[in-house]
Amino acid sequence: MAGKRRQFGRIRKLPSGRFQARYLDPNGLLRPAPETFETKADADDWLAEMQTTIRKKDWRDPDAGAVNFTKYAEAWVTERGLMPTTQELYRRLLRLHLVPTFGEWDLDEITPPRVRTWRAELLATGKPTTTAKAYRLLKAIMATATDDELIRRNPCRIKGAGKESAEERGIATVEQVYELAELVGPRWRLMVLLGAFTTLRPEELAELRRSDLDLVAGTVRIRLAAPELNTGRRALGETKTEAGKRTITIPAAVLPDARMHLELFAEKEPQGLVFVGEKGAPFRRTSFGRIWRKARAMAGMPGFRFYDLRHTGNTMAAATGASLKELMARMGHASVRAALIYQHATSERDKKIADGMDAEITRRLGRGTPLPTEA
Repeated sequence: MAGKRRQFGRIRKLPSGRFQARYLDPNGLLRPAPETFETKADADDWLAEMQTTIRKKDWRDPDAGAVNFTKYAEAWVTERGLMPTTQELYRRLLRLHLVPTFGEWDLDEITPPRVRTWRAELLATGKPTTTAKAYRLLKAIMATATDDELIRRNPCRIKGAGKESAEERGIATVEQVYELAELVGPRWRLMVLLGAFTTLRPEELAELRRSDLDLVAGTVRIRLAAPELNTGRRALGETKTEAGKRTITIPAAVLPDARMHLELFAEKEPQGLVFVGEKGAPFRRTSFGRIWRKARAMAGMPGFRFYDLRHTGNTMAAATGASLKELMARMGHASVRAALIYQHATSERDKKIADGMDAEITRRLGRGTPLPTEA
């Protein structure tokens, strides 16, 4: 009795004695199995599995992942519509940390073991924050490749690998803020005070206009931002988030400095920049950086960054008992994450105060010393 004719796929015996399996894919193309088989039964089993995969619509073009990582990653960055600073960061991470390892590989050649090896080698260079940023970028790119059905599964599967353990930011006292404001000189004094007590970001301060300051109402309005790229170019555009567009009340103690600054240093036209250099040029991070480093060294705060002024102000705001929503509005954050950090820090500080009081109570009661009574 003749054998039943195969309805899916074909099997043929090769001169080597092994068996080759082939099948028609959903597009009507004849495709061979990626390997040959020792027996005809093995080839038949593989074809049965492939037929089931196609029936379940789980079939994927085996050539889909044959896309060069560098080309795909560069297109990924271009198509995201990112802010200039973020795009600059991503391209730098690609150039320095991803392309040297994965650049010549196709997407489907980037496997979990290769990702683990790359991450371990980058961590060994002593750059945990950079490693976390680069890993997050790689994971995001490969997630899109998965959505595009170029690979079956994202090879970035290391739990917690994209989490940064950033060093704790410094917090200045009010006295230290004013000392730094004095040391940077009259032209930049207000920038330090606003950076601390209105918690404006450096790129927001850089694009602040005379019309944004309402000294009668005592407010500052943030509409735009001008971050400075590593090339020195000012990338004028929207604030970091939509929530970044906000109006903040200026502490009354800072208003006299604001009035003096507008009179002496800001551009005179209504839309003139509030902060300009001695020669009238817009604020530059590089030139101000030299002034800032000298000032913080003289103040005995060598590791204190300008952005730490914002951290200082946010911590002070949280300490006043501001609600989560109030903190978010003042900080210009769309998510609760950052605001919760400051609320948590304040509660932690309050617990330390209570612990200190408890230790004093215990010490004095242990010695039998009566606590003083109010008159």
